[in-house]
Amino acid sequence: MSDESGTTRRAAHLELDEQVAGRLRDRLPVVAERTVSAITAEVPSYSGTLTGSMREKIENAVRIALGTFLQLLEGTQPSDPSTPLTPALEAAYALGSGEARAGRSMDALLAAYRIGARVAWREVSTTTVQSGLAAATVAEFAELMFAYIDELSAASVAGHADELASAGRARRRSLERLTQQLLAGEPEETLRRSAERADWPPPRTLTVVLLPRRGLRAVLALLSPHTLESGEDLPGVEPAEELAVLLVPDMHGGRRRQLVRVLHGHRAVLGPARPWHRVATSYQRATRALALGLGDPAGEAPLDTEQHLAQLLLSMDPEGLADLRAQVLAPLESVSPATAQRLAETLRSWLLHQGRRDEVAADLFVHPQTVRYRMGKLRELYGDRLHDPATVLDLTLALAVPPPPPAPE
Repeated sequence: MSDESGTTRRAAHLELDEQVAGRLRDRLPVVAERTVSAITAEVPSYSGTLTGSMREKIENAVRIALGTFLQLLEGTQPSDPSTPLTPALEAAYALGSGEARAGRSMDALLAAYRIGARVAWREVSTTTVQSGLAAATVAEFAELMFAYIDELSAASVAGHADELASAGRARRRSLERLTQQLLAGEPEETLRRSAERADWPPPRTLTVVLLPRRGLRAVLALLSPHTLESGEDLPGVEPAEELAVLLVPDMHGGRRRQLVRVLHGHRAVLGPARPWHRVATSYQRATRALALGLGDPAGEAPLDTEQHLAQLLLSMDPEGLADLRAQVLAPLESVSPATAQRLAETLRSWLLHQGRRDEVAADLFVHPQTVRYRMGKLRELYGDRLHDPATVLDLTLALAVPPPPPAPE
């Protein structure tokens, strides 16, 4: 950091004689002490905090800042004359960084600069006037001094902003890492350490939301600020889909219904609420529902996995379900494939509507007499097994989920 503003060049035209400079230097301890006292009294954020060793450090910083200013005027800087303010500006920059790390805004520090400038000038001006400097010289001295204070405050603002930006980037990296660990199902102790490092308060539960990345910002703006997000390639999801994941805290009851409304129109998939450290199971269910193509084909209403539990459960073992289906539909092998398909559809509707013929006919868009005929054929093929509870259970499970379409040849 170097002096680019011209303060150094302007100071070259206002060199103090040795006698005036000596008097000012002798006043530095008093000026520093009174400046800190005024800041402590007038800036609430520093009230009670500038005590003991901290007060000594601040007073020393004030002395260094004023001492650098005097060196500037005397032209006796020991460092490279092209950058005489570098040490003071670096100290001011560090002061701003420290305020950011302490969690304070720049308001208090800028107020301290204003008060410090006022008190310091009151003390310094007394010495310059008593030393017999001309009024024009005193005015130029004042202008230069306040310009110097402005440079210091600007350096502090830069330090504060850079620290916040750096801290923000570091926290975003920590939150992203925590999100990936949660999705991977890392041990709870590992997750707690990562949550602490990321300064993220664990909620009672988390709910996974999958949605296209283009809709991420609009949805995120309506959710809790503690919602975790990741736009990186997601495990178990095809990269071509360009999905993002949200981990939303404490979505239960009315809050979950509100979340469903927020997600309308975003082609979102909503997993179940799970204890925060077990949210990986919510993610697994959401990705499975996505892979099965469940939900609204138009993509307007979000796919809420809580509304598709039976299909998700039956999809856990596709081969087992296919074997069960082949087993319970074996009696239909004696008829043509087209007839077998119609009979299977009728049997499924008959089971789901508990034998209510008119409802079955409406479901299949056929005449009730057609339902009667088909059920007669099914009774011929199955015999008494249609009255056997175990057979009825197997048929219900096997026919609950329509079989996948045959693969293209």
